[in-house]
Amino acid sequence: MIGISKLYCGTVEPSDALRYGRKSSELPSHLLQFSKDKRPVVVWNITRRCNLKCVHCYAHAKDQSFDNELTTEEGKNLIDDLSQYKVPVLLLSGGEPTIREDLPELAAYAVEKGMRAVISTNGTLITQQMARVLKDIGLSYVGISLDGMEKINDRFRGVKGAFRAAVEGIKNCKDAGIKVGLRFTINKFNVDEIENIFNLLEDMDIPRACFYHLVYAGRGSKLVEEDLTHDETRKAVDLIMDLTKKLHDKGKEKEILTVDNHADGPYLYLRLLKEDPKRAAEVLELLKMNEGNNSGRGIGCISWDGEVYADQFWRHYSFGNVQKRPFSEIWTDTSEPLMKKLKEKKKYVKGRCAKCRWLDICAGNFRVRAEAVTGDVFAPDPACYLTDEEIA
Repeated sequence: MIGISKLYCGTVEPSDALRYGRKSSELPSHLLQFSKDKRPVVVWNITRRCNLKCVHCYAHAKDQSFDNELTTEEGKNLIDDLSQYKVPVLLLSGGEPTIREDLPELAAYAVEKGMRAVISTNGTLITQQMARVLKDIGLSYVGISLDGMEKINDRFRGVKGAFRAAVEGIKNCKDAGIKVGLRFTINKFNVDEIENIFNLLEDMDIPRACFYHLVYAGRGSKLVEEDLTHDETRKAVDLIMDLTKKLHDKGKEKEILTVDNHADGPYLYLRLLKEDPKRAAEVLELLKMNEGNNSGRGIGCISWDGEVYADQFWRHYSFGNVQKRPFSEIWTDTSEPLMKKLKEKKKYVKGRCAKCRWLDICAGNFRVRAEAVTGDVFAPDPACYLTDEEIA
């Protein structure tokens, strides 16, 4: 996760994170990526059921009931363990999490136990009443997925009317006083929609947007050929930086992040090095704190059936099940070979990653993407768009 507004527009300084000792338990949410202890943000897919048919769904979600989901009681036991392990954020996802009737109960329990509870949703089912309930239980944030304007989004989501329903969900969250943001997955289908998303942020006064690079997992594994080329990726990241700065200069500051390609960090730094060397030096400090990809360390995933994964995309390799062992035990058990290597993966990456001068601030990028294309977990990430000259 690369904070474009934080880094490129200077809304965060290295001293901001240092002031809190870089402890996950004490950092404000917008500074968590700079923590030193890297307590994992946990994504819990509380259900596999979903009312949409997104072409890039990593969970292979369907609009049907599944009988292997953790019960409410098992969920609360899980939350007890996560709280004791000092997990700072619990992200409730799916499928579509708002389909699960006990979502408010689970989120409220997480808040009661001292965690920040957030949800990742398609937004189409967030009524005014549900928004008020989510506000009352102390939900920290609602991330709503949009992949373009109406025509493109509905094509991507597989259901006509998804865009309008999501926009209504955004309005309902704003009216209830919940912080809401957009989630956008970049690919060849919708890269031309990026500027429209920024216009929507401005028109609806939405404070945050995350732009996700495509990860080849789930139904998204069929979209490798629909990913951007390296040159197209560079242009998209440049555009995101340009539009973020444009809003910032107009006094309409938005929190803009790119996610799932840590080459964005060095790329942003190299651009700033030409434009503002002083700020570039500060950004380099922050990127070192960020440490790049943290799958298996600073982020983890628990599936609807209790299986534990390195991240939400790496669903073909489980480290264990929370019905049999607590997450905290599974997550710290480095007798498991892959878990051990992911905790210190910079020692194991190969090829151009191993020789890259940005390894300490990228950490080898996405291992699951490298595995999807090459079959080798520690091969170079094929989505790294930095040139050989830039990494030498």
